[in-house]
Amino acid sequence: MKITNNLTSVTLLLSILFCLTGRGLAESYSAEELQQRAIHRRAVEAVIWGMPAVNYERMLHAAIDNGAKLNQVVYWSRPVNWKNQTLTPNPDTIYLNPFYDTTAGPVVVEIPPADADHVIVGSFDVAWQNALADVGPAGADKGKGAKYLITPPGYKESAPEGYIVLPSETYRGFVILRSNFKSRSDADVESAVEHGKRVKVYPLGGNPDSTVYVDAYDKPFIMPSRLSVRRSRASEAKVPRKSN
Repeated sequence: MKITNNLTSVTLLLSILFCLTGRGLAESYSAEELQQRAIHRRAVEAVIWGMPAVNYERMLHAAIDNGAKLNQVVYWSRPVNWKNQTLTPNPDTIYLNPFYDTTAGPVVVEIPPADADHVIVGSFDVAWQNALADVGPAGADKGKGAKYLITPPGYKESAPEGYIVLPSETYRGFVILRSNFKSRSDADVESAVEHGKRVKVYPLGGNPDSTVYVDAYDKPFIMPSRLSVRRSRASEAKVPRKSN
């Protein structure tokens, strides 16, 4: 009981000090200064709020600058080097990075099953970089491979049987995959690349063999520091605002 009383007294004292200190700080600024501080704080919050979508857009245009298009598979045919300027690339795997677009309808992403020598892991992410699902032995397909069906916002139709359905809150997003190799030998790396190229991306009802692969290895994969107004406006039309 004594300990409880002491804690209550300390809490009360701290509360009084906080109120007095807060009042003193508030009174030390004019109304105009407080307004400017509020504007500055909200601007910082807006920048932080928008960072995931802006980062997605910059990655997408780095892929486009390397010749890729939406609903194609960007991949690296060797472990990445310094020319890949994404934030946290791993130099001990083969990357595949499809960017999906469901504007025209659902998109299928096929993941091959893992075996004794090959495994693909990764995740599906919307443009806000919220994860839709993990891929691989610890993911939705449990390492058995699967056909993932990404549906656009507001999609109401029933999906065909045999798909893992991923309702996307944005029309566009990305898939980041790793095809892991056993060693850095040329043979093992090449084998991981070939296994990775069993990943298929195509519209629902389309031909899996229509998948296009674009090799970005040893090419500048640099996310530009600025985006044109035209690109930004185009993205606003594709990426619904994130609700608070």
